[in-house]
Amino acid sequence: MVIITALLIVDQILKIWIKTHFQLGESYSIANWFQISFIENPGMAFGMNFGGEIGKLFLSLFRIALVTFIGIQLYKLSKKSVPKGVIVGLSLILAGAAGNIFDSMFYGLIFSESTPFQVATFMPEGSGYASFLHGKVVDMFYFPIIDTTWPSWVPFVGGTDFVFFRPIFNIADASISIGIFYLFLFQRKYFTTKKHEAKTTETESDTTVSD
Repeated sequence: MVIITALLIVDQILKIWIKTHFQLGESYSIANWFQISFIENPGMAFGMNFGGEIGKLFLSLFRIALVTFIGIQLYKLSKKSVPKGVIVGLSLILAGAAGNIFDSMFYGLIFSESTPFQVATFMPEGSGYASFLHGKVVDMFYFPIIDTTWPSWVPFVGGTDFVFFRPIFNIADASISIGIFYLFLFQRKYFTTKKHEAKTTETESDTTVSD
């Protein structure tokens, strides 16, 4: 619970600060490989889009369902003897998903629209820039660790720009990614064991029915 609360608070403080201090598309270079670059993401994580307005609504509802499911599982697991790493990994994913859901749910209601010429205002007169569940997610971290041009002799891409890492993301996105990779790399044994136990129980049940 502490992890989830801390990540949500930090994520929202940073997003609100960026939203109310940066014009859309504005960048601030901290190092050659690290920039604060404000964009708004109407769709999926890391700046990807998904199906326009209908896709945005579907994605918001999917996120809510996912957070609800993970929250229920976390509650159940907290009552059992499970590795702390499993709880930590799922908490990271839950916090990240919830952070982006908050943007989608409320930012369109409480902020004016960000533009390349104007910084958004908090609680504008009249109404915000979008309806409930149609707010845009604030992204700001940009790590162009490698920014170069493909050699001209490389087929198909020769002479074009190459940037790694190109996506712009936020703390919530990072939290989700870290949680997933952490569970995959360090907690696979727990989920593999649970899957094996479930199969064993199912087999024993089928055998009993057959008898």
